[in-house]
Amino acid sequence: MKLADLCTKIGSGATPRGGKEAYKDAGIPILRSQNILDWRFSPAGLAYIDDIQAAQLSNVELKPGDVLLNITGDSVARCCKVPASMIGGRVNQHVSIIRAGAHLNADYLLCFILSSKPLLLKIAASGATRNALTKSMIGELEINPPSLEEQERIASVVSSIQMKIESNVKLNDYLAELCEAIASKYCEAGDACLNDVCCQVTERCDCGDADLSTYVSTESLLQNKQGRQLASSLPVTGKVTCYKARDTLVSNIRPYFKKVWYAPFDGTCSSDVLVFRANNASMAPYLHACLRQDRFFDHVMRGAKGTKMPRGDKKQMMEFVISPKCEPEDLALLNAATQQIAANASENESLAELRDTLLPKLMSGEIDVSKVDLTPLNNHLAD
Repeated sequence: MKLADLCTKIGSGATPRGGKEAYKDAGIPILRSQNILDWRFSPAGLAYIDDIQAAQLSNVELKPGDVLLNITGDSVARCCKVPASMIGGRVNQHVSIIRAGAHLNADYLLCFILSSKPLLLKIAASGATRNALTKSMIGELEINPPSLEEQERIASVVSSIQMKIESNVKLNDYLAELCEAIASKYCEAGDACLNDVCCQVTERCDCGDADLSTYVSTESLLQNKQGRQLASSLPVTGKVTCYKARDTLVSNIRPYFKKVWYAPFDGTCSSDVLVFRANNASMAPYLHACLRQDRFFDHVMRGAKGTKMPRGDKKQMMEFVISPKCEPEDLALLNAATQQIAANASENESLAELRDTLLPKLMSGEIDVSKVDLTPLNNHLAD
C-alpha cells in the first residue's frame, strides 16, 4: 500500500508574496525548515505573516495531528508533529504537510516517516534536484500499518521516550536563559574585552585523528543556541582544530544563526568553528554565558565580511566588551547550570539512541507491544 492511499493530504506551502520581506514579528505563524527538527518543533526564529498572506496559503493551514516534513536543503527529511500552539498556522515551500487519514494514527505516521528517513535521504539524493523531496516521492512510500490499536501502542512507547527528551530540552533552555541573564548583568558594566579573559585556540591536528562522536562542524552546531548534534560526516583531508572540555565553540559562518556550544569533553572541529578558551579555567562557564548573549552575535555581525555567506572577523570579535570578574556565588551557579545542561544533553543522546534502536524493531513487529501492559505509561502521558 502507498502512503498517499492512507493520507488525506501531502503537500507543501509557498513563500508569501513579497518573499522574506513579507515576514512579520507577529500575526499568523509560518513554519520554515529551521523550525522542523527530528521529533520536535523548534520555535527559534519563527516567522509570521498577516491575514492577507495567510488567506493566500489557506490550503496549507495546519490541523491537529499534522506531520511536518522538511523537503529541501541540508535538513531534508527532518520531521516532527505540529505542536498545539502552531495549529492554524501555515508552512512555506520547504515544508510538506502529511495528514493521516482515518486508518492512520498521527503519532504512528510520525514514527513511520522517521523510520523511513534513510530511504527518504536516498530518494532525495537521487532526484533531479539535489536534496529535495516531491509530493509523489513521499506518497510512493510503501506502508503496511497494523490495526489502529496496535499503531497507538507502538507510538506510545516511542512518545514516552520523546517526552523525556523534550522535558530535558526545556530544562536546558531555562538554565541557559539563567546563564545569559547572569552574564548580561556583568557585561553591561564591562571594562575589558574578550582578549583579556580568553584566547582563540589554534592547535591543529590531522583530520585522521577526528572521531565522529566528538567532531563538530558548522552543520552539526544547531541554530539559536540549541547546542550540538552528531556531524553527518568527517573530513577526509586537511587539518582540524582541537578543543578541550570547558571550551566554547562558535560557528563562524553566518554568525546570525547563533550557533554556540559548551564542550563537555575533548574533541576536534572544523576550521570554520572557532574555539574560545578561558585564560582561567574556573571562568570557563562565565565565558560561555557571555558568548551566548545576543549582543555578542550582534557584535560579530557588525564586523562580519561577505554577503551570501558572512564570516566573523576573528580579531574584531575579541574586542567584545566584557567584565573580567564574576562573583563567586554567580560563578558557582553558572558552573552548576552548565554541568546540568551537559548531563541532560548526554542523557538525551542516550535516550535518542534507545528510541532510534527501538523504532525499526517496533515498526517491523520484531518487538510485539501487544504483550506489553502500557496502562501505567498511558496514564503518565495523560498527566
